[in-house]
Amino acid sequence: MTDYQHILVKRDGDTVTITMNRAARRNSLSADHLAELLAAFREAGTSDATGVVLAGDGPVFSAGHDFADVAARDLVGVRELLALCTDLMKTMQSIPQVVIARVHGLATAAGCQLVASCDLAVAAESAGFALPGGKGGWFCHTPAVPVARSIGRKRLMELALTGDVIDAATALDWGLVNRVVPDERLDDAVAELLGRATRGSRASKSMGKVTLYAQLDRPEADAYAIALEVMAAASQLPGAREGMAAFLEKRKPSWPD
Repeated sequence: MTDYQHILVKRDGDTVTITMNRAARRNSLSADHLAELLAAFREAGTSDATGVVLAGDGPVFSAGHDFADVAARDLVGVRELLALCTDLMKTMQSIPQVVIARVHGLATAAGCQLVASCDLAVAAESAGFALPGGKGGWFCHTPAVPVARSIGRKRLMELALTGDVIDAATALDWGLVNRVVPDERLDDAVAELLGRATRGSRASKSMGKVTLYAQLDRPEADAYAIALEVMAAASQLPGAREGMAAFLEKRKPSWPD
């Protein structure tokens, strides 16, 4: 794995863990930090890993954009920064691996956007989530995009307009995270959910993830048009053939990928 300044990347078996390592800056997302995250996710995406964990070192998960970086930029510069951030979020959803957020402490603004952009998320009881621009001077326009798709309109409006922090239990109730566990069980819970989400045929899982994102938020007819063609094509994959044969022959499958 590549050496980085702002993040740590570790491969353990089939899992790559990408840890934001700017604890002194509350894992705020400067351009350099975002660029490293983007490079790490792209590298993980081309590997034979089956899962990627996104974590944060220090007392919080991520405080969002680094205002020191933002304040030093003009309009063009801020647009470039936000485009880089958006590229990261899209990449997390486009790589074939299952991406899971390991959330502790606060995840605010673009930090909350990171959580919402992951395929799955497990939060410690200490976690909190906010789009604080609603009570500040720079509204959380881009962070609200994936958050809206996780929690729905009314809850998004409350989160974005008040800027208040919601606790982990509320985030679970609203659909922003999949699990909430005691802090000391966070790593085990992440590994358990990721293990269940990565079993089976890798090729099938990869195609499934891409197709789920392609059909989400589309009208039902369009969603079915996409899903029908992909599912038909997927039936010819070696993994699908093996899965069906194993079922019919009443045996455990031996996945080819």
